[in-house]
Amino acid sequence: MYSILYETHHINGISIAIASPTTPVREKWTSNIEFTLSCIAYSVGFGNIWKFPYTALDNGGGAFLVPYLVVLFVIGRPLYYLEMAMGQFCSRGCVKIYDMAPAMRGVGIGQSIAMLVAISYYTPVLAITLRYLLLSFSSELPWSKCDQSWSRCIDSDFRGSVESSFSNASEVRRNVSAELFFTEKIMHRSSLDEGLGWPSVELVLCLLACWLILAIILIKGVRSTGKAAYFLAIFPYVIIFILLAHALSLEGSLKGILFFLTPKWETLFTAKVWMEAVTQCFFSLSICFGGIIAYSSFNNFSNNVYRDAMIISWLDTFTSIVIGCIVFGVLGNLAHVTHKDSIQTLVREGAGLTFMAYPDAIAKFEFCPQLFSILFFLMFFIVGIGSNLGAVTSVITAIRDRCPTLANWKIVLGVSLTMCSVSVVYLTPGGLDLLEVLDTYGAKYVTLTLAFFEIVTFAWIYGVDRVCRDIKFMLRRETTLFWRICWGLLAPALVAIIMVVSFIDHVSLKVPVVYNVSGWLLYAFAILQLPLWAIYAIHIQEEKGWRAKVAAAFHPTRSWGPENDAIREQYSVMEDKINEQAGLRRRRLAHMLHRKLFH
Repeated sequence: MYSILYETHHINGISIAIASPTTPVREKWTSNIEFTLSCIAYSVGFGNIWKFPYTALDNGGGAFLVPYLVVLFVIGRPLYYLEMAMGQFCSRGCVKIYDMAPAMRGVGIGQSIAMLVAISYYTPVLAITLRYLLLSFSSELPWSKCDQSWSRCIDSDFRGSVESSFSNASEVRRNVSAELFFTEKIMHRSSLDEGLGWPSVELVLCLLACWLILAIILIKGVRSTGKAAYFLAIFPYVIIFILLAHALSLEGSLKGILFFLTPKWETLFTAKVWMEAVTQCFFSLSICFGGIIAYSSFNNFSNNVYRDAMIISWLDTFTSIVIGCIVFGVLGNLAHVTHKDSIQTLVREGAGLTFMAYPDAIAKFEFCPQLFSILFFLMFFIVGIGSNLGAVTSVITAIRDRCPTLANWKIVLGVSLTMCSVSVVYLTPGGLDLLEVLDTYGAKYVTLTLAFFEIVTFAWIYGVDRVCRDIKFMLRRETTLFWRICWGLLAPALVAIIMVVSFIDHVSLKVPVVYNVSGWLLYAFAILQLPLWAIYAIHIQEEKGWRAKVAAAFHPTRSWGPENDAIREQYSVMEDKINEQAGLRRRRLAHMLHRKLFH
């Protein structure tokens, strides 16, 4: 769409109204609060509620919290600010932003692939959540009692000692009804050795409903996303604080919370905990996936993105800790009523903590367990919608940057239908095992690898000094030494070390070999985008000679800079002056060296 756009910008202390008749009008957020709330709804989501509690539990509770907070401080928040600032500066999505260094465009392509993988299994988890939410309205929670067909089952609403129900010490450990309900009734779980199988009709209908909701919100672009964010970002916190108050009131909850908050210092020297902390940081803040870049690209040029980045990143950290207290408080109560000594024995697989351990604990609540089940799964569903909106927006933005004349509704419809068809596979009996494969190879490893190359591109190829100049031009704000050190040294060094260690310590998943091989092939496909797009970028350069072509491919394109023509002209003038001054300094230095050497 092309039209005359008048905007007021404050640049270098001067307010100017700009008309840009030749620039494509990029849709903008209606207000800054909608942008902030949309980022909150996107970042504070599945990463905090689904992945964080299980990851913390699997890594020793407080043993995980310390490295997680350290990683958030030196990697998470700096990268969040960097992505948000650069996305707003150039008004480009996660692929087009690499106009700053066209040879690195494969980073954005690879991140879009990782995002598609994440979307493919985020919506099935959302569908399962919707199924549990609907079941929570039953007169009796259906997972609270054992089915007659289940052997070695204990009712989840049973509050006595689990061990007392064994006839002898050699009997195989029994399963609670909430776990068997999830595996037998909801997922009809089976091993991948037996094939994927067919999904249940109920889950497929829930998946269709989830994609319908997402498509309706996305079809009108960021303006409708911004309106939905008022509910998606604020209402979950009402439920979170209700659940927190209830968790604190439960008998034995303090033991679980102390397990979560008390660090085990010896574990800080294990590579696994740090690798999990970095991976969780990426999922928790949703950085290095492209969503933050996409959302900030719809901002007005002079928006105070520093303030937004600080608010959202701190809120995300606060939310993770509160959710951790809720989940560990409930698990502490579960350990108390079942007379178990260790919280660690309650660990379940990734999706299982949400759909097995928590429902099991809710079934033991004495007062109206249906109410708390509704509240929990409603909160989980709402934040899931927010997370998926940001993820899908990232992909849609990348497509629109490439095909700006293509109608938004056509892209939304195409992406929704395609991803809905793909997502069904995770709802099959073997789907959760497949989810683990794609999460490990197609999301975690790809994101970790491309995060390193993203940081290198922004901080070393484009340059920390130039990033800071761009931020100063855009926000009239000096960048402190802390951010420079994190971007240029700490973040790339830590990510590189953890990435290498994670590959060295990699253990193949307990699935058929073909799935592990397929996972590595998916990883290779995403990472190969780097050299392939680099070769293409070098090939299309107009310069003569391969050295000149390579150099040009690692320099910004002519169109790089602010979206608006008039602001970009100002930016080009500033860059020319800086380059002229730098050239003058180099000539003076060369002249001084010449005089010292020969006189």
